[in-house]
Amino acid sequence: MTQAGDGQARDSHGSEESDSHTEGGVKSGDPQTRIRLVIADDHQAILDAVSHYAGRDDDLEIVGTAADGPEALRLIEERRPDVAVIDIKMPTFGGIEILRRLHESDGATAVILYTGYPERNLLLESLDVGARGFLLKESVPLDLIRAVRAVAAGGTYIDPVLAGVIVSPEAAGNLVRLSKRERQILRLLADGMRNEEVGRTLLIAPSTVASHVQNAMTKLEADTRTQAVASALRQALIS
Repeated sequence: MTQAGDGQARDSHGSEESDSHTEGGVKSGDPQTRIRLVIADDHQAILDAVSHYAGRDDDLEIVGTAADGPEALRLIEERRPDVAVIDIKMPTFGGIEILRRLHESDGATAVILYTGYPERNLLLESLDVGARGFLLKESVPLDLIRAVRAVAAGGTYIDPVLAGVIVSPEAAGNLVRLSKRERQILRLLADGMRNEEVGRTLLIAPSTVASHVQNAMTKLEADTRTQAVASALRQALIS
């Protein structure tokens, strides 16, 4: 990976791939199945640390890094990564504005916002513009890998600390009544699980999980699973 100053992109090349193993000891690295990743943060030390750890995982391929909003947006639009991990606050504009602009295009890249600012208003605004995951910068590196894999598979990942920030104390007695099973499933979806994993955890069929998710989406008037999880969090229906 070549070095660059603030505001410049840096590309990752295959020659720098590590011999490390993926979580669970399974080594992959098949170019056809690797998750293509863009990382953006205006703090060079954080950018280097995240890039280093993600670059060691054989299931991930870093296709570019950036230190400001415009460069991150350009990289995403040009290289079409599966996932982008973006600092919520960066020079010129940060993750929220990037999400808005991506939403106006095809929005194919799943965005995880990486933040040192657990501010409720920022998190709610991010949910409204389509963020698929949230991580605190103090999270352990393994959480980053879990989040990337979860959103790449179509799921959602919300750091438990940030989930607590999103939930409003005033919302405890809310209008929508989800069943106990629906709340369980949405909580597991918020942890990044897919239907199959939720089914194994709760000992029910994936089709049953999908049915509960659809019922919850209807009750919450949500168009997607991510919206359902976000809405439930906002209304303190899951914690």
